[in-house]
Amino acid sequence: MFNQVIDFRDESRALYELLRPLDAKAFGSKTQFKQWTFNDIIGHLHMWNWAADLSLNDEAAFQVFISRVFRHLAGDSLRQFEAQWLAGLDGPKLLETWYDFVIKMSERFSAADPSQRVKWAGPDMSVRSSITARLMETWAHGQAIYDALGVERRDKDRIRNIAILGVKTFGWTFRNRGLDVPAEVPYVKLTAPSGETWEWNDPGASSRVEGPATAFCQVVTQSRNVADTELQVEGDTAKQWMSIAQCFAGPPEQPPLPGTRFSS
Repeated sequence: MFNQVIDFRDESRALYELLRPLDAKAFGSKTQFKQWTFNDIIGHLHMWNWAADLSLNDEAAFQVFISRVFRHLAGDSLRQFEAQWLAGLDGPKLLETWYDFVIKMSERFSAADPSQRVKWAGPDMSVRSSITARLMETWAHGQAIYDALGVERRDKDRIRNIAILGVKTFGWTFRNRGLDVPAEVPYVKLTAPSGETWEWNDPGASSRVEGPATAFCQVVTQSRNVADTELQVEGDTAKQWMSIAQCFAGPPEQPPLPGTRFSS
């Protein structure tokens, strides 16, 4: 089982253990992320985990599924499609169904070649990138639940996968908004949860981002506004990047406004 599969499974387990003691009513609690409920978040994670697993194991069936998604989006919202797909599954039963699938999915991904190409809603990606994207989504959406419950998440160094994704999507962030990609890439220096130092790009660059790895991951996944973190951002390019950073696929999304995403 390669590292990204283990990290996805472990991050999912941490979220599962957080939610397992809650009753059905608690799953209807709203979060600061677009007022999504706990049910909305776990249902969203479950459907797209299922889709990623389908893309690995049955490309033709995945193409049929994603075509349905795109047709539905032409007239309705993604949330409506996900609700229809879940067919009333919610609360603790949804939680158990989601986590049981995580375990089985992890076993199937661990048996695959990490470099194998698989289909997705956007460009094709490797198996390793596919499961890394599921880790990122689980961590990012999970933040809204931790915040709603007033629980400070104790991150592990597995978030390095998300930090790498954040660094690699520097150019994508600009291109996705129809902006020119700056010629100089900012230097990034982060402190891992373990205390280790992670660095990317040229330390001599005029723009830089430094601080806790958790804060960087929160900004690139848009679960925090950069103004609400301890990140030190220097230089015009770095400041512009951190103001619009987006490490996930899809159309441009706006980061949360300052002060709107926090632990209760």
